Amino acid sequence: MQGVQGTYNDKVVRQFAVMTVVWGIVGMLVGVIIAAQLYWPALNFDLPWFSYGRLRPLHTNAVIFAFGGCALFATSLHIVQRTCHVRLLSDKLAAFVFWGWQLVIVAAAITLPMGLTQGKEYAELEWPIDLLITAVWVAYGVLFFGTIAKRNVKHIYVANWFYGAFIIAIALLHIVNSIAIPVGLAKSYPVYSGAVDAMVQWWYGHNAVGFFLTAGFLGMMYYFVPKQAGRPVYSYRLSIVHFWALIAVYMWAGPHHLHYTALPDWAQSVGMVFSLILLAPSWGGALNGILTLSGVWHKLRTDPILKFLIVAISFYMIATFEGPMMSIKTVNSLSHYTDWTVGHVHAGALGWVAMISIGSLYALLPRLLGRERMYSVKMIDAHFWMHTLGVVFYIASMWIAGVMQGLMWRATNDDGTLTYSFVEALNATYPYYLIRLGGGLLVLSGMGVMAWNTWKTYRAAAALAPQPILPVDVSEAKA
Repeated sequence: MQGVQGTYNDKVVRQFAVMTVVWGIVGMLVGVIIAAQLYWPALNFDLPWFSYGRLRPLHTNAVIFAFGGCALFATSLHIVQRTCHVRLLSDKLAAFVFWGWQLVIVAAAITLPMGLTQGKEYAELEWPIDLLITAVWVAYGVLFFGTIAKRNVKHIYVANWFYGAFIIAIALLHIVNSIAIPVGLAKSYPVYSGAVDAMVQWWYGHNAVGFFLTAGFLGMMYYFVPKQAGRPVYSYRLSIVHFWALIAVYMWAGPHHLHYTALPDWAQSVGMVFSLILLAPSWGGALNGILTLSGVWHKLRTDPILKFLIVAISFYMIATFEGPMMSIKTVNSLSHYTDWTVGHVHAGALGWVAMISIGSLYALLPRLLGRERMYSVKMIDAHFWMHTLGVVFYIASMWIAGVMQGLMWRATNDDGTLTYSFVEALNATYPYYLIRLGGGLLVLSGMGVMAWNTWKTYRAAAALAPQPILPVDVSEAKA
């Protein structure tokens, strides 16, 4: 037993890392299918479970909670061990978190195409699955914070701060938004109604973006960018300011999803103001990550993993500039309900979340397999260009389509009648859906390249011997 305790628990990290790639392919494949259905509607084959309305929530849940979630579990459980110089609190608890989360994902993949849904964005799953999520999340929290509690170093590295905030905030958001009254195993009704339900839902929805899709992935940035660059974080003090500013402001931004609705006007304005304030900590943290490369910019020419990490931060800056701008009511009057919003979401999801996850996994996997690098560095570079071009095609087509839609919908004749019908606006949008599909296919193909590279790296790896817990190293624990 002493031998086990003297090593890291990398098994659960490897499991989550591999499933990140698997669920990434599955989630993005569903995304490509529904993108194709928008261009060729007959592709639903008149099957209810294969229709756009059933597959779209399956896509969002798969890419956010399956792909993104597994990436967060893998990296957080790796980082907390390395920065605390201690094994995870409990191997059995770690195994429960892994298998419990896979069960949640499979349950979602079965129930959503069946139409069993609460109909709440990013919170569609019915109450029995919500209870399972709660159990797994509590176990994850105990595992993560329990490991920090028994750490062998006094300092708590900033990446763990971001992961810790993400774990606590998601627990709060999930419980409050998912309170429901069951009326059967497959059906429940929320305790909220009307504008209150909308307010709670988008408090949850936007902070799922803020804490699941931002805070946790900033934890990746603060560990893997310095590690890959071989440099300390540009400003450790700024990283702490970034943390407190982000978590203080993000919680208030949700109402900007509900401009020009029945939500009270003052609540809409509060959401807009806090969204604009949010630009400061977002860009401050992003610059902290990018400036970490000061003095080693030349590494970008030869290290495709750094390319993934730094371009991810660039997309984070694009998305966190665009979001506050779209929250301004006058801008929102043009962008609301258009494909501009779809472009914005995917600038964050494919540009920031996917790229920082992919870069982190490429940095992480060889270490877990006792190798210096992935099987093929050239294939990492090829993946980078496939993914980047795919994201650019995707978001540029949706930006153009969205602005065009907004302008066509608000255009009026001299007598006050609408210049264009909705069908005319849809017809003008049609070509851009094909470009978006092409971008999605490029991104999906890149994930296929990653799967091949991961498989070959596993095949080439020696026997997976547990890695010993190293003596406390200040550079690892603090920088």
